[in-house]
This record gives sequence, structure tokens and C-alpha cells, in this order.
Amino acid sequence: MPKARSNPEVVAGAVRDTRSSTKSAAAGASAVSDKANSWSEAFSKTACAAAHWMGKPIAFLIALLSVMVWAATGPIFHYSDTWQLVINTSTTIITFLMVFLIQNTQNRDTMAVQLKLSELILKVDAAENRFATAEDMTDEELEELHEELREQAETTLGTLNSRRAARTKKAS
Repeated sequence: MPKARSNPEVVAGAVRDTRSSTKSAAAGASAVSDKANSWSEAFSKTACAAAHWMGKPIAFLIALLSVMVWAATGPIFHYSDTWQLVINTSTTIITFLMVFLIQNTQNRDTMAVQLKLSELILKVDAAENRFATAEDMTDEELEELHEELREQAETTLGTLNSRRAARTKKAS
């Protein structure tokens, strides 16, 4: 497979061209798109704030305290079905909402890492720029790329081992 290298300035220029054409297309978008973006932005801000607070020790302590209060009220309610239903329903709802919160946070983190890696790949002269868009490849393309890199790693390891062996022979 031939190495796909390109000039980083050309790639960066193409990215800028794509961004400017995207901005032009976005400028002509309908009010429906603007409304969807505002909902998306509101969700993103809310999810970030909620994730920030849910990751703090105080959130865990509040959840623990809630369970302890629920458990302490068991004898008062004679451990009834309703008493059990309260904790089951509460935890199910919270878990359901947290799944979306965690997924949003993971998507944002993954995208940020991908962007950072793409920037590094594009700025390093010796890097192959095709890796900057690896997340957009099909599974088959990723498998081919993985196999190619594995073979390169084995070749490099073989070369290093032969150099080490040569050095060891000279030192003896």
C-alpha cells in the first residue's frame, strides 16, 4: 500500500476551504436548523454542568445519604412494596438519565482527543496525514491499516534487535 503523505499546508488549506463552505451553507440554513442547534447547545451546556457536578464527592455523598434515609424509613413503612418501589423507580430514572449524560461526555472527550491527534499528525512532517481521519475509515480500512502498522512495528523491532545483537557482539 503506497504511503499517503500530503503537504500539511495543503491539508490545512483544504480544511479551511471546507470550513468556509460549511459556514456559507450554514448561513443559508433554515430557522429549523437554528432551533435544533440551540437545543443541542442547551443540552451540551446542561450535560457538561451536570457531569461536572455529578463527578464531585458531594454528589456521591448525597446519593449515599439518600439511600441511608430510604433504608432508615423501611421500618416506618413496614418495608412495603411502595417503599421498595420508591428506591427502585428513583435509581432507574437516575440511571437512565446518567446513561445519556455519560454518552454525551464520552462523545465530547473522544472528539476532543481526535481533534488533538489530528492536529499533531498534520503538524508533524514525518507523519502520514491519512491517520488524521482514521475515525472516518470503515472497519475494513482500519483492519488493513492495523495490519500494515503491525508489520511495520515487527520490521522495526527486528531491525532494533539486530542492531542490539551487533552492539553486543562488538562489546564482547
